[in-house]
Amino acid sequence: VQLQASGGGLVQAGGSLRLSCAASGRTSSIYAIGWFRQAPGLEREFVAAITWSIFSTSYADSVKGRFTISRDSAKNTAYLQMNSLKPEDTAVYYCAAVQRLRDYKRGLYDYWGQGTQVTVSS
Repeated sequence: VQLQASGGGLVQAGGSLRLSCAASGRTSSIYAIGWFRQAPGLEREFVAAITWSIFSTSYADSVKGRFTISRDSAKNTAYLQMNSLKPEDTAVYYCAAVQRLRDYKRGLYDYWGQGTQVTVSS
């Protein structure tokens, strides 16, 4: 499975961005896709995830109510709609795919895309 993240950029606080994660290869093996982010000097953190077949979603508390994850199965693409952005959302955002439920529950993702930079100015 290959993942291509896109959609990052520079936005003012309060603005919105939509990230895309296009999957290719053995996409039928995907159980879920997640978004993670890493700010300078900090550890990578979970942002949101969506299961590929039953649309189940999960979010980090810090983004609940502001971010929405979705997916288009026909396009093998997951999206992260980010609204009401804050300066603390500034980070490199990565998408990742996991093949097995047990690994999904443990946060152990199998495949990672390259990051896309999101910068929120105050």
